[in-house]
Amino acid sequence: MSKELDPNTVMDPPKIEFPCDYPIKIIGVASIEFQAEIVTIVEKHAGEISSDLIELQVSKKNTYVSVRIIITATGVDQLQRLFDDLKTHESVKMVL
Repeated sequence: MSKELDPNTVMDPPKIEFPCDYPIKIIGVASIEFQAEIVTIVEKHAGEISSDLIELQVSKKNTYVSVRIIITATGVDQLQRLFDDLKTHESVKMVL
């Protein structure tokens, strides 16, 4: 017997226990400076990031780049300030 969810039920987002490893994906316009600028912004909020915690993926046409960085998140306020700061960068198209 399967139990269906009521479509009107509001579900709470999953709780995150801090501190924790937290992946952030930043997608932006590909340029030589983009990765360095993004890492600088992230380090301002999360401290020094080891290069083995950074992954790059360039789009097929080399127009966009995805930078995935794993940080040690310390709280919701830290993440909110980081996301807000990243979204103000002119080359950033999306932060996940």
